[in-house]
Amino acid sequence: MFDPLLRRMTDPVVDPIGGWLNRRGLSADTVTIVGFGVGIAACAALAWQAYIAALVLIALNRIIDGVDGAIARHHGATDFGGFLDIVCDFIVYAGFVFGFAVGRPDMALPAALLIFSFMGTGSSFLAFAILAAKRGITTEARGSKVIYYVGGLAEGGETIAVLFAICLFPNQFDWIAYIYSVVCWLTTAGRVAQARLTFGR
Repeated sequence: MFDPLLRRMTDPVVDPIGGWLNRRGLSADTVTIVGFGVGIAACAALAWQAYIAALVLIALNRIIDGVDGAIARHHGATDFGGFLDIVCDFIVYAGFVFGFAVGRPDMALPAALLIFSFMGTGSSFLAFAILAAKRGITTEARGSKVIYYVGGLAEGGETIAVLFAICLFPNQFDWIAYIYSVVCWLTTAGRVAQARLTFGR
């Protein structure tokens, strides 16, 4: 929901960094893989209940995610780069919740519900992008992307805020998970309705 606003705020910061790294021959794919490693380290930190370390690592992961996109914009985005970026993001998002559940098995049920809810937002996001590409539908509302980015209540910015909240308020994880699960399912329902209007004929 807030991703377009966040992009307008962050792009002027990360674009010069991306340009500098691109001129030195660093590829966006390499940065994506490094960011993925940092994200997995954040998941592992949660499993050890090292919540501040997890917060720092997931924040660094998100910064790196912005930088790899900036490099791609300077060098030229590729289909594989877009694919790799999305796969890594989805694994880190689900892995973050899984890592928390490993460290706090008493929170396994809300963690399972949240990952289940991520399946709704993730599948609706990707399915919409596939059909949009088939019909030649494009948008740059969330910046120049390799695939169509459909909006909703639960987008990248909101998910990152939830991941931060998990680190800051681990004892309230169950309520965070339950509330954001509802937001995810509302997002999924909204995307299904949007897909019906866009692709139904």
